Amino acid sequence: MEEEHSGDDGLLEEVKTEKGKISRGNVQTRIKVIKDDADAAEELEVLNAYLELMELETGANKKIKDAHEAQAKKVIDRYKALTEDEVKTMVVDDKWLAAISHDVYTEVERISQRLTQRIKELAERYATPMPELNTTVDALEAEVSKHLEKMGFVWT
Repeated sequence: MEEEHSGDDGLLEEVKTEKGKISRGNVQTRIKVIKDDADAAEELEVLNAYLELMELETGANKKIKDAHEAQAKKVIDRYKALTEDEVKTMVVDDKWLAAISHDVYTEVERISQRLTQRIKELAERYATPMPELNTTVDALEAEVSKHLEKMGFVWT
């Protein structure tokens, strides 16, 4: 509703603060100012609807807060009732073993990827057989010797 009625000519622009927020007090003050103005009937309707939505939101937030508090109380009561074996199970099995298992899996993956990368490097390095490399080196060496002779250098 705020997005729909905001903007330069929006009906909620009069109740916005400098920071662009709409407060309950500003809405109520604006309603008092325009309640007897016949030309502002549409704005009054929007402001009343917005005020109702704000009250509904406040009620919903209170219910959420109460539910969180009730849940926290239940958790605390349950913690008080835990046996030593249940605590050990929760801490060791559920928390530590899961974390250790995850860390081991991550490390195995990292090592596996590093080994794969190293194997690829070695495969590329040794892809060409040694006799072929020697032939290529001999050919290049002969070519360099020719170029050096043309330049006047003798290489032995």
